[in-house]
Amino acid sequence: MKTRRNFLKDCGIIAGGAGFSYLSLGSSEPGRVFRKPGKSSGMSLRFKPYELKLKHVFTIASSSRSTTPVMLTEIEFENITGYGEASMPPYLGESHETVGTFLKKVDLSQFATPFLMEDILSYVDQLAPGNYAAKASVDIALHDLVGKLMKQPWHRIWGLNPDHTPNTSFTIGIDKPDVVKEKVREAAPYRILKVKLGQGNDKEMITTVRSVTDTPLCVDVNQGWTDKHMALDMIHWLKDQGVVFVEQPMAKAAVADLTWLTQNSPLPVIADEAIQTKGDFKKIQGVYSGVNIKLMKCGGLRSAFTMINMARAMDMKVMIGCMTETSCAVTAAAQLSPLVDWADLDGNLLIGNDIFDGLTIVDGKIILPETPGIGIRKNDLFKASF
Repeated sequence: MKTRRNFLKDCGIIAGGAGFSYLSLGSSEPGRVFRKPGKSSGMSLRFKPYELKLKHVFTIASSSRSTTPVMLTEIEFENITGYGEASMPPYLGESHETVGTFLKKVDLSQFATPFLMEDILSYVDQLAPGNYAAKASVDIALHDLVGKLMKQPWHRIWGLNPDHTPNTSFTIGIDKPDVVKEKVREAAPYRILKVKLGQGNDKEMITTVRSVTDTPLCVDVNQGWTDKHMALDMIHWLKDQGVVFVEQPMAKAAVADLTWLTQNSPLPVIADEAIQTKGDFKKIQGVYSGVNIKLMKCGGLRSAFTMINMARAMDMKVMIGCMTETSCAVTAAAQLSPLVDWADLDGNLLIGNDIFDGLTIVDGKIILPETPGIGIRKNDLFKASF
């Protein structure tokens, strides 16, 4: 009987893989790799901190930033490598230090094969509470690895039709009118724009956008409104401006006000900060019209897939979103996009130092790559940076 390794060889699955040649965490010595070794025939985990540089200062209701820290991960098995990523915007409460500390706990040597995905990801989830971006980085790398071993992209493994992908929105952060106009002109190829609101200049933001384009809009208030009556009046006005839904209009703790607002709103009201994992569905049922699911919030593709099905069972609208991320995590999330109503997968488009190539956008629509795994390739910037 053939061994599994011989079978993989016969199928042409085992190929050369390139590891990261990077700095170790907390070290300035070049060429050092932080490696979490597995058995000689098993899996090994590697990870490296990286900083994303935004093309424009990104301002929402509560903060501004020009960079976002991420952690890049690899899982290697029999010379095949899967890539993952943890993105850490400030509100998640994770950092290079916390993600690195978590990943050092991950011991994949106890698993003989990456195909034991349920066992592996259950083990990772139980290592410590929280740490969802860190967990997502392992989940994404594992999905990439297994997809490569199967020689199929994940949308095909799940049986999803790539023709059913939605358009992605493109985000316009809060800024001065001249800068907003510049951002909107740059976003001309996109068929829906997401406009950030919540700093008191909401009507100015919308009228500025409307002075440049009549493209449909959605808005994300990031919990910036405080009065439900003002919020309802604003939503009626936004509907007249061609807005199709409103994301997280009030503080997630204002459950009674949000329930009233959703019941009276002429537009769908979507939960973002109010929902992180599948355990939050009980708290938001009847409070919102839909949910924004992000890999970094829930722990990766496995959890996101479950949450999409739960939302559908509750007759809720579904949006797949992202943080500021490279094409690694964004393309991973895009594998689920044929299942959703809306997509906000532009995190890679907002940065100037993306080190992967993955999904493409054609006339505003998400085009899924047929590359096995999550659908990414290292680009020239990756090779120059590492």
